[in-house]
Amino acid sequence: MRGAAAIGTTLALAALAAFAGDIEDGYRFYENRDYARAINAFRRAAEQGQAAAQYKLGLMYRNGQGVAKDYRQAASWYEKAAARGNGFAQFDLGVMYAEGQGVARDYQQAASWFEKAAAQGYASAQFNLGVMYTEGKGVARDYGQAVFWYEKATAQGYASAQFNLGLMYYNGQGVAQDYQRALSWYRKAAVQGNAEAQFNLGVMYYNGRGVALDFKEAVSWYQKAAAQEHTPAQISLGIMYYNGEGVAQDQVEACKWLILAGTNGNEVAGKNREIVERKMTPEQIAEAQRRASVWMKTPRRQHGR
Repeated sequence: MRGAAAIGTTLALAALAAFAGDIEDGYRFYENRDYARAINAFRRAAEQGQAAAQYKLGLMYRNGQGVAKDYRQAASWYEKAAARGNGFAQFDLGVMYAEGQGVARDYQQAASWFEKAAAQGYASAQFNLGVMYTEGKGVARDYGQAVFWYEKATAQGYASAQFNLGLMYYNGQGVAQDYQRALSWYRKAAVQGNAEAQFNLGVMYYNGRGVALDFKEAVSWYQKAAAQEHTPAQISLGIMYYNGEGVAQDQVEACKWLILAGTNGNEVAGKNREIVERKMTPEQIAEAQRRASVWMKTPRRQHGR
């Protein structure tokens, strides 16, 4: 009997080794972009209950890699992996429930899966859960809980959570209103390149809220956000060039930024552009249009103004 048990153990270990080999093969094929072989390897391991393989199989169905894109299959495999505690699958399944991809949209299910992933320390899930508590989607609106989860994500340097936490301090939601703390969180997110935070930081310098009024600093942050095609920042920058606030007055540059802000039909940009162009010559308007055209053709990372 002991010999039979030993044989059984050997067979079980051999099977586990085979599944591990399939997963390793899957990762290797995936990294080499050999998706057809990757998905076959992941499928073999997934069918034996390997959560990591189930997650990767779901991901490939979701992205249409090595197989036709199929959200239902993606959700099905994510659910299997999520039930086994795979945090990536729990998060992605939450996103699919929130967006109604492959499953009926269900914010309660989304919040439930985000919470499971958040409890495992996934910053993106902590952030999304904070958003759901802020908006009251799938859960009762609770600003205190929103702040709790945003703080969890900010502890991992998550820029969007830093920005949202700044908003909570700015508006006094779930915390006492505190412009200086709002400014601090906006700055942390802005340094990481978050355009919304860069814009809001510019607004605070422009209005002198939580910090001394400083038009030059406002311009600096507006420029950073505007370089990322942030429309309100482009409008604000146009107005500051028009008024000569923090920069030398320059109607051509003002018009350029308002042209850029209005490319998607923004009415505020359009109305301000009309006001600026009334004081410009046809040659100046043509120059502003030329500058805007050059800006749009320039890779974003090269935008200096």
